[in-house]
Amino acid sequence: MTASDQIRPLSAPRAPDPGPPGPRRAGLALAVYAAVRLTGLAVLTAWSTLAGNDAHRLLSRRWDSLWYARVAEQGYGWEVVLPDGAVHSNLAFFPLLPWLERLGSWLTPLAAPDVGLVVSALASLAAAWGIYAVAERLYGAVAGVTAVALWAVLPVGIVQSMAYSESLFTALAAWALYALLRERWVVAGLLASLAGLTRPVGMAVTAAVLVGVALAARRERRLTPAMAAGALLSPLGAGAYVVWVGARTGDPLFGYLSVQEGWGNGFDGGLAFARFIGSLLAGPGFWGGLGLVAGLALLAWLCARCVRQGQPAVLLVYAGIVVVLAVCASGYFGSKPRLLLPAFPLLLPLAVGLARWGAARRGLLLAGVGLLSAGYAGFWLNGSGPP
Repeated sequence: MTASDQIRPLSAPRAPDPGPPGPRRAGLALAVYAAVRLTGLAVLTAWSTLAGNDAHRLLSRRWDSLWYARVAEQGYGWEVVLPDGAVHSNLAFFPLLPWLERLGSWLTPLAAPDVGLVVSALASLAAAWGIYAVAERLYGAVAGVTAVALWAVLPVGIVQSMAYSESLFTALAAWALYALLRERWVVAGLLASLAGLTRPVGMAVTAAVLVGVALAARRERRLTPAMAAGALLSPLGAGAYVVWVGARTGDPLFGYLSVQEGWGNGFDGGLAFARFIGSLLAGPGFWGGLGLVAGLALLAWLCARCVRQGQPAVLLVYAGIVVVLAVCASGYFGSKPRLLLPAFPLLLPLAVGLARWGAARRGLLLAGVGLLSAGYAGFWLNGSGPP
């Protein structure tokens, strides 16, 4: 049997289907996740204090978090014109997180950036829960806890605790994929639509829903009303926002692409990124370029392992699109690790491998990596930080 023969359209449901993991089943995974995040925040606070910075400001009032908060407070239509003539418009930022920030500010005395921190904290727990649900269903409880721990200790995992949209998107994507594994088509479509209102990469969740529906319809030789509803619902969120931006800019077909172009974002198949790496290798940044090459090699290896592992097609489609959009975008090279955060299926081969280790050995390794990740977070956010 070849690797491709092992790829299943959807996971074979257990008999009986245990249903979504409740707090008791997912409790250890959530406790591990919370411990890693609290450690990272403690290290960041200490590092920022020593550096004369405010950790709270770094998490809630810098970089993209300011753009989201401005949308929440003032709405769309604000832009910055740079000296080179480039136009940075807040239309580039999808609306679900700003909507939640505005709602939270209306319901509580918190300012929009602080609501963003609360949303990210809750969404990151929901994302960890969803990752556990997917991994537990496919590979068992130990692999589920390990997958959550691996996602938590990623080098840029601190973004999960920032007033950014990565945690919110990952939560929606993980639970949409879990719904697909259980063939809950309408739920998957609704979650995909919400993911499409969160980030441009929401198209990866929509694609997973469409592939899951197509494969199930082919297997059953019929398209049920629930399948059709899920497929129709999945692109509505992103589609509605892109159409609205087109109408707002006066360019119905390419309005949103024009907004992204103003930010220097585009899709060139990775040519700009390759040139960037080449410039590093040919200059003083040789070791940085070599590190990027090693990182890309690791990414390719993980993608291959996911295929060889026989992951369900919906996971492969989702993770593949997230990876392609992150790596092959033409701008903001420093953002690529952050853009890969939602690609949690890439961690499942590692989780399954580590699940075979003894608990003590596995725990020591993950604790050590978690401390390194926390140290990197302090260094990173007190330096260049995420663009």
